[in-house]
Amino acid sequence: MNKFILSEYISAALAEAEYEKLEDNTYSGRIPPCKGVIAFGKNLEICREELKSSLEDWILLGLKLKHQLPVIAEINLNLDPKLEQLETN
Repeated sequence: MNKFILSEYISAALAEAEYEKLEDNTYSGRIPPCKGVIAFGKNLEICREELKSSLEDWILLGLKLKHQLPVIAEINLNLDPKLEQLETN
C-alpha cells in the first residue's frame, strides 16, 4: 500500500486545529504546533477550508526554505527522502 506522507501530515495537523467563534459570529482557526497557521471565515466550514489552504502553503514554503517543521503524529517532514528502486518489467 502506498503512503502519501504529505496528505497524512496535513490530516494529522488539521486534527489538532482549534476553532473559535468570534464576537462578530465569524470563526478563527489555528493549528498550535504550526506557528503562524491561522485562518478566518464567515462560517466554520469556510474557516476550515481556509485553514487547510493556509497549512498547505505554509508546509510548501517551509520545505522550500528548509525550515524545521514540527513533527506531527510521528510524521517528520524534515528527513531526507528515501529513494527506492523502481521495478521495470
